[in-house]
Amino acid sequence: MSSLTVTAVGRSFGSTPVLAGVDLHVPEGSLTALLGPSGCGKTTLLRLVAGFDDPDTGTIAVGGRVVAGAGRSVPARHRRIGFVPQEGGLFPHLSVAGNVTFGLPRRQRRDAGRVRELLGLVGLDADLAGRSPHQLSGGQQQRVALARALAPGPSLVLLDEPFSSLDASLREETRRAVADALSAAGATAVVVTHDQAEALSTADQVAVLRGGRLVQLADPRTLYRAPQDLDVAAFVGEAVVLRGEVRDGVAGTVLGLLRLARPCPDGPARVLVRPEQLRLAPPGVGRVPARVRGVDFFGHDARVRLELLSGEAVTARVEGGELPAAGDDVGVDVVGAGLPYPAGPAGAGPVVPSAQDPVPQLG
Repeated sequence: MSSLTVTAVGRSFGSTPVLAGVDLHVPEGSLTALLGPSGCGKTTLLRLVAGFDDPDTGTIAVGGRVVAGAGRSVPARHRRIGFVPQEGGLFPHLSVAGNVTFGLPRRQRRDAGRVRELLGLVGLDADLAGRSPHQLSGGQQQRVALARALAPGPSLVLLDEPFSSLDASLREETRRAVADALSAAGATAVVVTHDQAEALSTADQVAVLRGGRLVQLADPRTLYRAPQDLDVAAFVGEAVVLRGEVRDGVAGTVLGLLRLARPCPDGPARVLVRPEQLRLAPPGVGRVPARVRGVDFFGHDARVRLELLSGEAVTARVEGGELPAAGDDVGVDVVGAGLPYPAGPAGAGPVVPSAQDPVPQLG
């Protein structure tokens, strides 16, 4: 397997820019997720790497060999890149074994041992080799598509939203199996997704695209805990964003005085906390009063929608045990530090109380 290096890549369709100055390095043997909303350029970048299209500017190198840009355009069939499309793209007239060995030299297509090895790599039973694609579940089809992509020993494997058509339970199972197979094969891989949980749970690093630009490249924990800006914060997870007044490393907010996770100049700022940092308890001294406006129950946990005295709505993410009901009055504590960002336009966001102001009570 080989590394992937994308340098200053740009692509436009007519007068519409789709990618602008994208720089991305995928280390050998790692899995990188391209994450972003629809229309941000994820699939276009994948197609440029695969060789299905050429960049207008910049270069793409696989294992140090430039395959696009700088006056070169290596055809897709000569790039040694495996590609797994969104729907798997299996050939309906071929058996599972026929699909898996399709890209191999003719003499290797009859190697039953190789078929068993590849099916085992993606977590499938060798007994499936003689079946037709329509006899497989959606998750099994995606695994066969991955086995086909891995069969020729590619330098790089690209996956274009491979789990989007699967139901929730099957998506999780297939995602884990695919990640394990890529790791076992030592594969260098890039997966396109708009699913934040998918990116955070499977990738070694996540590249966030927005408006055709790569706005942050980081490992999943850093991306979630220290997003580049508030737009990234809101995209990679639920976010509670408060207007704050910073003094000596502490921010005064409607959720009380919050310590900060990094230095910030004194003055107005936006402060990010995650919903799981909010703890609910009976109203009491030192807790910020709030009223429950709704509860979304997910079994293992729940989202509690709260209204503060200021009228500001915030969300807490709590365990799914004993939960408040809509209309209940609760007290809110914040656990851990907030992450500060430069303040937005004056007047935006909730009103910030002074540390000396009395804590009002809900009536």
